[in-house]
Parts: sequence; C-alpha cells; structure tokens
Amino acid sequence: MSEPILIVGGGPAGLSAAQALSAVGRKSILVEKETELGGAPILSGYAKLVPSGEWAKDAIGGMAQRVTDTDLVDVRLGARVESFSGSPGAFNATLSNGDSCHVSAAILATGFTHFDSINKPEWGFGSHADVVTTVQVEQMISSGKGVYCPSDGRAPERVAILLCVGSRDRQIGREWCSKICCTVSANIAMEIREQLPECSVYIYYMDIRTFGLNEINYYWRSQEEFRVKYIKSRVAEVTSDGNRLLIKGEDTLVKRPISIPFDLVVHAIGMDPNLENSTIADTFGVDLQTEGNIAQQSSYGGLAMTSRPGVYVAGAATGPETIDDSIAQGQAAAMAALAVAAAEAAE
Repeated sequence: MSEPILIVGGGPAGLSAAQALSAVGRKSILVEKETELGGAPILSGYAKLVPSGEWAKDAIGGMAQRVTDTDLVDVRLGARVESFSGSPGAFNATLSNGDSCHVSAAILATGFTHFDSINKPEWGFGSHADVVTTVQVEQMISSGKGVYCPSDGRAPERVAILLCVGSRDRQIGREWCSKICCTVSANIAMEIREQLPECSVYIYYMDIRTFGLNEINYYWRSQEEFRVKYIKSRVAEVTSDGNRLLIKGEDTLVKRPISIPFDLVVHAIGMDPNLENSTIADTFGVDLQTEGNIAQQSSYGGLAMTSRPGVYVAGAATGPETIDDSIAQGQAAAMAALAVAAAEAAE
C-alpha cells in the first residue's frame, strides 16, 4: 500500500483535497494548527459566502464534517509540521505534538492572513470604535445580532465601506489586488440594506473589480435593487466631528473635495501572505514569491506544483483567492499528489 498524503491546512482548499482523496479511497493526514477545521470562513465567522449565498457555517462547516466523518482522513488538530524530509513517494514528517508520519506527497493549503487595519491608521481603525473591518461586520451578521455601531450598540443610519484597505497601496507595500474584496463589500452592502432598509450605504472605491458574473449579481444589483451608492474617490482620512465619523477626501469624478459624516465606517481589508510562510517554506524546502506567498510552478507543466517535487500547493497560500477557486485547486492538488502515489506503486 502507498503511504498517505499529507495535507497542511484545514481551510477550504485543504478540506477539498482531503475530500477528493477519500472519494477515490486514498488515505490522508490533515494537519491543522488551530483546534477547529474550516479556515478563515469558520474561524473568522464569515456570514453568507460569495457567490453561492450559503452561510459559511453550513457550506464550509459541512465540508469539515464530511472530512471528520470518514476514516480515510486522519485529522491532527493543534499541530504544525516541524520537519519534512525525503523524496516523492517516501517523505518523512515530524509534527509539533511529537508524532511522525511517512507520506507519499504533501499539499500545502496554508491560506492567508487578513490585513491588519492598524497599518492604515489615517483611516481611523484603532482610533474610533465605529471604524471596523469587513470581517467584523461578517461576524455581526453571522452572530444574528445584525450590523450595529460598537460604540453604543445603535443601528447605523449611514454606513461607508472603504475598498482596497491593505490592497493596491504602494505606500504600505501592498501592491496587489486582493481579488474578492469588491464583491464581498457589495454583498455586505446589500445585507446591510436588507437588514436596515432606512440605512444609507456608500462604497468608496478607486475602481471596481467584480470580475465575471459578479459584475451583474453584485455591482449592478447592489445599485439597482438595493440602492447602494458608489463614490469614486481618494480617501485622505477618517476623523470625528464629535458626534459622527467624518470621511475626508476627493471625489475623483468631479475633482472636488468631499467630507461626509457616517455612523459606521467599514474597512474592506485585503489578503496578506500567511505570516508563517517563511517558516513553512523553510520546513518544506519550497520557494516563495517576491510578495511572500508560496511560489507555484507554471500550471502548463503540471497542476499545483511547487519548486520541490512531490510538494503541491492550493488556495490562498499562493496569493489572493476566492473560496470556490480554492476548493477547485484543492481537488487539483489532490489529483497531482495521487500521480506521485501511482508512480510509486508502479515501481
């Protein structure tokens, strides 16, 4: 029998890889550093997912349940991989809990880190209680409490969502687009309007990148059906007038300064490389991109390949990614890892 396949990370990509392998009768060892499976959608309390509209606790929670329900996946929670040696078909891994295992291949599905808005202080986060992030708003919605102002618990009458916080910003070393923030923000705006029909919601943007069908279902729908207002702008700062938050900046369409009061300001935070990527790369002997994500080889040569044969990568470990694409990449990485096992069995 071939050795099991090691999967590092229990988010959407890792769960997908484990499901794909179990579907063809292949054993895997799933190592997750947290004490719960599900990755960011579960651990960060996401609400309704884009584009399915399913609640994260149901969609991703269901994936986690299917993985834990099968004997083909050996789940190791609260553990990290501390050493990894060998060659394709015959790798050895040592875990932080003292366990060791022999595996035929490895899949890195180690995800990303949310941008910390403290690194954008001029936009009010950390200084004003009613400046929050999209993740915090998702948590409000998924908890069933609905959207509120943290300072006093009141329902906001006017909400602003600021796009590209921690994305496309050379001044703070984040030149990349985080791919999903525009669509997620439009989705959150519609959820706020649905919950609070009298609340006005504004989205401040440089430009909108709701790619594919999301342009119809989120960008246009949010305006035409939910009356979300879009302001093409350059935001200078978020301050307070003593009663409400004040967004100061320039309307770049009409080339004039604007200053509008709000009850709640939401940072649409981007996706940073996993803070542990340097350690992960050293442990597994793989290359990183310049930006700090795990480097993936050309997909024309082979799916999900890293710089080390037998070690594959999937999902947001390679850079900003959607949940649906992460799931697809997890399945692709599983099939690539199976090829190593098949080659081993044939020898």
